[in-house]
Amino acid sequence: MRMDIYPIEIGNDDDLVRLIRTTGADEKSFYFFQRKIRMLSFFIPDADFRAANALKQELLSRGGDAIVHRGAIEGSIPTSNVVILGTLKTLEDLCDKLRSMPYWGLDEIRSGLVQAISSMGIRRWSLDLPNRGELELGKRTKVMGIINVTDDSFYPGSRVDGPKKCVETALRMHEEGADILDIGAESTRPGSSPLSQEEEASRLIPAIAAVRREIPQAVISADTYRAGTAEPALDSGADMINDISGGAFDNRMFPLLARRGNPVVIMHARNVPGGMHHPVSYGDVIGEILTFFSGQILKAGEAGVNPEQVILDPGIGFSKNAPQNLEVLKGLASFSTLARPLLIGHSRKSTIGKVLGLENPEDRLEGTLALTAFCAMKDVALIRVHDVAENIRALKMIAALKGEGI
Repeated sequence: MRMDIYPIEIGNDDDLVRLIRTTGADEKSFYFFQRKIRMLSFFIPDADFRAANALKQELLSRGGDAIVHRGAIEGSIPTSNVVILGTLKTLEDLCDKLRSMPYWGLDEIRSGLVQAISSMGIRRWSLDLPNRGELELGKRTKVMGIINVTDDSFYPGSRVDGPKKCVETALRMHEEGADILDIGAESTRPGSSPLSQEEEASRLIPAIAAVRREIPQAVISADTYRAGTAEPALDSGADMINDISGGAFDNRMFPLLARRGNPVVIMHARNVPGGMHHPVSYGDVIGEILTFFSGQILKAGEAGVNPEQVILDPGIGFSKNAPQNLEVLKGLASFSTLARPLLIGHSRKSTIGKVLGLENPEDRLEGTLALTAFCAMKDVALIRVHDVAENIRALKMIAALKGEGI
């Protein structure tokens, strides 16, 4: 059994207060933990209260600590969320000690913690593009340019009418430095109506074929959650599939990708397609996204998909409100536990509008660039944006600050 233990970043006092409340710890303990928030931190959900106590005792003896429910010590609650804090050496020593403690679920906690620690160091990936070489991710934040062969996408600047206009936009984005061109034919804006598979394919397939003819060296992503559209898209020149349902809408998607061998973006959303923009309550939004990802990676693997061909997208703006989206962005480090490259699609979305008080997506470029810079500082492998040139300039500035120079 896999336990979803994941790293967290405690960036400020408000983050610490939230974690203390999440675990149910005594809020008077704030000042004891405040001086330790620069240590490595991992979140452990629903640990047996005896395991929570054991973790705290073992960590305290090694100079670390654990935030546990105030009722765990007296045994008045059956389980507790736990936040463990320690240096890398402290946590590795803890894992060694837990080998001799195979009870109260501590063996599962040890296994999950070992996986989470080992995954933190994975920063480079190589995905196979069948018959076209490899897609290298992780050395720098790469850019996926958005092209919508629709007339109703939420941002008018991303809309193109037919293959000819699609090629013109693709050429411009490619010249500006886009690493991947993501072509879709169905709007996923709030209030949009799903297309039939036939109508989606009639828009998408000619556009992909035209771009492949004109830019043979481009990496093309087909944005679809239907296997019936995905297969002709691959036949027409697409290199990968960007599935906003994460393979959950069409059970033929993973078998198709297993047979074809192309990479897939697994995105998190609830109730695709009809209800994916409806408000959703989460107990732990990052934990629930991780559970979804783990489950879909497992399903993909059972269908024959190579896990090394998977990219993960937490789905900013899908089944999440603005505070939830910000929590996901602040918690990007947590997704490292799955050891797969991360794609963030934040461009001009409503969360930026909520924060900045900007109703019109056309006014949200600066907010987009701020989030792009944040993603680059967090070593996100791939961002999906409308404005390729502007975002690449922002990424180059961050790269210079991170050590690449001028």
